[in-house]
Amino acid sequence: MKKLLAACAMLCLPLTALAAEGYTVLFKTQGTFEEVRDLLKFAIEGKGLKITNTNHISEMLERTGKDIGETRQVYGNAEQFEFCSATVSRHMMEADPHAIVMCPYSVMVYTIPNDKTVYLAYRKPATTGNPALKKSLDELESLLTGIIKDAM
Repeated sequence: MKKLLAACAMLCLPLTALAAEGYTVLFKTQGTFEEVRDLLKFAIEGKGLKITNTNHISEMLERTGKDIGETRQVYGNAEQFEFCSATVSRHMMEADPHAIVMCPYSVMVYTIPNDKTVYLAYRKPATTGNPALKKSLDELESLLTGIIKDAM
């Protein structure tokens, strides 16, 4: 019951989106990492998409940092979910077969030490002069933004 109430409270929070350095679309929310991560998973699956890979970024950095002599903790928690949309991918690749590099799509959820904010982000699709590809990339960005808004 606590998780349900927390999830409902998070849905009532205002949505904050920022552009970070022009290559990242960044959203901020409150809650626990675990709650936001689970809501993000549900949002992806709610669009009928299958998560094909989960990358545990914070664990990887902690493990490999020791091997290279780095000790600073970059994230409290950080995970990346990879998935694809047959429809959006098909439209992109019909517009430009080289758009294959855009797949799979990924969204991240993470916390930063000593910061109570939970961040959600995705890589901003590149701009293009190809009108058909631009339309498909806009479709992709709409999908990614929709997933994050559903999670919030």
